Amino acid sequence: MVTANVKLSKNELELVCGASFILTKNNIIAKVYQLFGDLQPGFVLENERLHTLLPSEVFAPSPKIYKGEQYQGLPYVMLDTPRYFGKEGAFAIRCFFWWGNFFSISLQLSGKYAMDYAEKMIMQMASKQYDDWYICVNEDHWQHHFEETNFLPFNAASVEAYRNLKSDQVPFFKIACKIPLTKWEEASDFFNDKYSCLIDLATECIGC
Repeated sequence: MVTANVKLSKNELELVCGASFILTKNNIIAKVYQLFGDLQPGFVLENERLHTLLPSEVFAPSPKIYKGEQYQGLPYVMLDTPRYFGKEGAFAIRCFFWWGNFFSISLQLSGKYAMDYAEKMIMQMASKQYDDWYICVNEDHWQHHFEETNFLPFNAASVEAYRNLKSDQVPFFKIACKIPLTKWEEASDFFNDKYSCLIDLATECIGC
């Protein structure tokens, strides 16, 4: 006799007795891999605009796609390029797929890169239309969800919340944009457009 905590509900029993759900899930993840793989060449070309503005080591790591099963209990896929996480700080752009939630893209700076460029980027964003972007107000800048404890829509109030983070935390700056998974057919255009937007922002602020 199995104990109560390992008994299956009717729905769970139906799922465990069938293979279609897992096979479909694997097929979807494979398509996200393909989507991110198709985006890489264009992203690498966009990165060329930053090569003369940032140290060469920032671009030394090649683009990387990787997946997991347990971000808040759900599968995810990530593409990072650039993906520099060094002793002096981080400079990374991350494309993110989160099962049951959204596609997102984020720029993450920490250490010297945040200290050198964060305020310039905030000023640049404030002077243009970044209404669909969010700024991270969480001390843990490795989180990806868009709850109000992590990301807030970019505006004067959220920028102030970002600046009010504990001063003893490692300096960081993170902005992100998302679309729902119901807009699957628009995902490629979304990532290309927003990636160009981030590179534009970086070149304007780092090059000034």
